[in-house]
Amino acid sequence: MKTLCRTALLTALATLALTGCDSEEKKTPATASKEPATAKVGAAGSGCELPVSFGIADGWKPKQVTVTADDPLAALARKGPFTMACEIDAKPAGNLGFLRVWTGERAELKPALTAFIGDKAQEPAFTETPIGGKPGLTVDYQQKSQLDGTLEKESAFVVDSGKGLVLVSLDSFDSGEHTEMLPAYELAQKTLVLN
Repeated sequence: MKTLCRTALLTALATLALTGCDSEEKKTPATASKEPATAKVGAAGSGCELPVSFGIADGWKPKQVTVTADDPLAALARKGPFTMACEIDAKPAGNLGFLRVWTGERAELKPALTAFIGDKAQEPAFTETPIGGKPGLTVDYQQKSQLDGTLEKESAFVVDSGKGLVLVSLDSFDSGEHTEMLPAYELAQKTLVLN
């Protein structure tokens, strides 16, 4: 399955236009994400304007997501009470996946995060943790792949920005990519500040 045009499959499932892929592309480990952030996303002029800012791993590319009611893919950019606001592409750094930033109205963290992951999430493990100096909540869980039914690792965290909830999800092609992209997700969580 990995020899297929993985980027196109992932992107089609994840609501964005197909971007094509190069099966000969060499992967460079995303463990470079463990290095200090060389860029931030969230502030004006950063690629995505958000209620929060955080460091992004070297080579990852942010893109603002605007969802309009008449967009035929609008439903795919909404999960539970959240709407996608930004996606940060890992492909330029050598991985297939994204960090996605979602925004929603102010609400209790656990019900909102539970609604985001949905009832197909398996073995969700929630952890309360400070994020950006505010109470935050993380979840690690598994979900069946839409491609082959295998269980894939998933992760997300949520915090109340004071202007609404902000959720960051790690959306990878498979569990192997998830492991390689985890440092970038952890970097976002550790460096997040409110704007």
